[in-house]
Amino acid sequence: MLSPEIIQTAPKILLHDHLDGGLRPSTIVQLAKDSEIKSLPTYNANELGDWMTATADRKDLELYLEAFAHTLSVMQNQDAIYRVAAECAEDLADDGIIYAEVRFAPELHLANRLSVPQVIESVLAGFQSGSEGRGIIVNALICAIRSNSRSKEMMEFALQFRSKGVVGFDIAGPEIGYPPSDHLEAFHLAMESDFPVTIHAGEVGGAIYIQEAVEECGASRIGHGLGLQYEIPSNEDAGLGESKLVSLFLDDQIALELCPTSNLHIGAVDSFAEHPISRFLELGLCATINTDNRLMSNTCLTKELQICTETFGWDISTVYTLMRNALSSSFIPTDLKEDLNSVLSDWYLTPSRVHGNT
Repeated sequence: MLSPEIIQTAPKILLHDHLDGGLRPSTIVQLAKDSEIKSLPTYNANELGDWMTATADRKDLELYLEAFAHTLSVMQNQDAIYRVAAECAEDLADDGIIYAEVRFAPELHLANRLSVPQVIESVLAGFQSGSEGRGIIVNALICAIRSNSRSKEMMEFALQFRSKGVVGFDIAGPEIGYPPSDHLEAFHLAMESDFPVTIHAGEVGGAIYIQEAVEECGASRIGHGLGLQYEIPSNEDAGLGESKLVSLFLDDQIALELCPTSNLHIGAVDSFAEHPISRFLELGLCATINTDNRLMSNTCLTKELQICTETFGWDISTVYTLMRNALSSSFIPTDLKEDLNSVLSDWYLTPSRVHGNT
């Protein structure tokens, strides 16, 4: 079994992490005091972290999202947003991550009359500051809230910052009743502009929204995508060719951004053992492993990998496969992918790195 020390040391790639779901509890408390916010459930940082996880772990996506009211309440000015972004980059670097794409929804940070460009600029500046000298690159994904109607506008802002650290577009928020096809204007603009798209789909529903996301909206990655498991025959001998959607994912290597602890907390799976990530890997699907919301799920990428290695008996080669999958489906230029691939291969293919730990 791989030790936590080996997993933490291993260079890792992270594709699905929400900025407003990864704050340090101590930072929330300090920012709330600075802004005279009186609505936190507690002003003790340790108790607040516990409260966040307990609130998130209620087996319901919409209940899970309630905790974000408190993180967002302290992210309504440029200094606070900058600090949260810088600390995000620092924390990811400390977890051994060498490349990350962190997403956020600018429309959720406008309560104090910030402009969307001010929000984006603050996040990007924070990522740059927190990354400096730490061996990590952090880029941004712009989210639109799928239950709102500003997706085309947010897509236009994403394009405005595409050469400054914004590398892709997403829709997030409550899933059921808000299909990706509600936002076709935004996705068509992305396709016309050759701008990468990942879409939250199949987190709590079946495969219908996943199919829409890839066939109508041009997504090359799917946030979560658990619903794809229902397209896979339970009979080990049954062929996968019966599902056109699964065949599409296999043929095009459309990535699945899987987040085991978060998926368990919202009730999408009943246990880690029932999570489809290992099955997806066995079938040759482009599965990746991610954190989703590090604060709410009290997690990091090292923890996610450790839980899965213990649950599924993964070895270092499986972790390497997951990292290569993530890198290959990241929204960065080929030359940077090649550079980062060299970092991965130099580490994972050196036996002495994991000698005695596998």
